[in-house]
Amino acid sequence: MASLAGTRVSLAGTGTLRGTAVSTVSGNACLVMVGGIQVTARVATTLTVAVGNVLLLARLGSTYYVINVVPPAPTTTPTTPTPVDNTPPVDTGDKPPPPKPTTTTGTLTCVPVATACYRDGSWRSDGDPVNSFDLYQGRYGGSSYGRNTGVAFYGSKPHTLSGATCTKATVKIKRLSAGDYSARSATLRLVSQTTRPGGAPTLNESTSGPSLKIGDSTTFTLPTSWGQALIDGTRGGIGISISSDDPYIHLAGRSSWSAAFTVTISWRRTSS
Repeated sequence: MASLAGTRVSLAGTGTLRGTAVSTVSGNACLVMVGGIQVTARVATTLTVAVGNVLLLARLGSTYYVINVVPPAPTTTPTTPTPVDNTPPVDTGDKPPPPKPTTTTGTLTCVPVATACYRDGSWRSDGDPVNSFDLYQGRYGGSSYGRNTGVAFYGSKPHTLSGATCTKATVKIKRLSAGDYSARSATLRLVSQTTRPGGAPTLNESTSGPSLKIGDSTTFTLPTSWGQALIDGTRGGIGISISSDDPYIHLAGRSSWSAAFTVTISWRRTSS
């Protein structure tokens, strides 16, 4: 009988080896067939070996160590990764354009915090409450009382738009019975104070108001600069006042008409 010793392969100095598991792990070792030789190999405690697994082994002296279980052949071809373009961008010397500014628009409705009428050195309270009084201008014919100045005050609300640009401003006005019945225009004035002062209001810019008959009401467009002054806080109210007795005009205040002297400001704000 021929000796089988000549068919065995020497495993000395072969480095990493490949073998097939002949047994499962028992006592941290398993049997492995390597190059036609069955050897006992130590197995790391983290590896699970099944019979038939292809194993990678390392040999140190006469001792074999299982270092990994070879996974089965892939069933699909791995996707070729997209090559990364590491080419630096060409410097043209041009600076990138600045980002486009963002523009926000809106409207703000400002109801008067008070409507009042100043005459003869004091604020009138002979009819409506002093802070809900109707607005008068001029002097009632034959009256011994002085001229009237009516004012609507807006508090701090318009100033909440600080930094915005006024694009339009309107005010609601209603004429009540007083004076003659012809259509008349009150002289509108911008007032410095945001609330009713103890003394006379400070009158500034003026413009002619809408021409109204008694009982008429309207939404009147103010100069845009007036809305801006309310936003900026340099002005705080709108009044009616003239330096003569006529025309004597009576406009609704808060007690007579809920919409009286309500100002609506359309605004725009741009940020970079």
